[in-house]
Amino acid sequence: MSAPELRRMLGNRNLLLVDTRPFSSYADSHIPGAVNIDLMQFHWIDTSKQGMAQFNKQATLLLSNIGVSKDKMVVFYDDVSGSSAARGVWLLLYFSHDKVAMLDGGFNKWKAEGFKTETKTHPFVHSNFNGKPDPRILADFSHIKSAIKKKKTVIIIDARSKEEYDGSAVRAAHAGHIPTAINIDWKDNLEQDAFKSLDKLEQMYKIPKDVEVITYCQGGYRAANSFVVLKMLGFKNARMYLGSWGEWGNRLDLPVETSSRK
Repeated sequence: MSAPELRRMLGNRNLLLVDTRPFSSYADSHIPGAVNIDLMQFHWIDTSKQGMAQFNKQATLLLSNIGVSKDKMVVFYDDVSGSSAARGVWLLLYFSHDKVAMLDGGFNKWKAEGFKTETKTHPFVHSNFNGKPDPRILADFSHIKSAIKKKKTVIIIDARSKEEYDGSAVRAAHAGHIPTAINIDWKDNLEQDAFKSLDKLEQMYKIPKDVEVITYCQGGYRAANSFVVLKMLGFKNARMYLGSWGEWGNRLDLPVETSSRK
């Protein structure tokens, strides 16, 4: 959603505007009417059956606390078209709530457009959110294990930096990447704080639209940004690996690679 589009929606009783930045940034200034939840504090690296049951329970509580309900149009933003706002979009889609968007260009773009800001904080208006999890956009570690064996029908995208991908930057017990994964750094999705044009993104993601595509990173935030791009490009079968490298790279029973793939 563009800044002018969001500006026209301000004041709509069915709009829930969520600032996903740290509270210090929100307190400094934010878009009028926004509530604040730092989504970076809610990461998850256990995609076992029991782990996902707990995730579903805790995420439902979180979304109820911030006031998500079936009639609300929920718009997430951070400083740019970033990973935290994208995580919010993925989370809502995962719970089958498709009235959701992120602000393209984020708060930086909003200010650059000259639109009003405020410092007044807004309390949550709690709801009883009970969205149904949609397993079609989720990948757990067992799904990834089977996807590795299906190179022709499943593409795995590592949205981390080249250094994390090739193993020279180590952020888990293992260095490297998931076998068969290709590396498309999420930062390349952006240009001047906003998403690149669809034409440029199409050039980056030259992947057949009929295959399953799974994104992952370290904690499921950068991967959410790449997931949003895939949805923008019309991929019908896109998933995000929620546990990402924080889970995979710390499990010594799972395979890894360090060589680069073209």
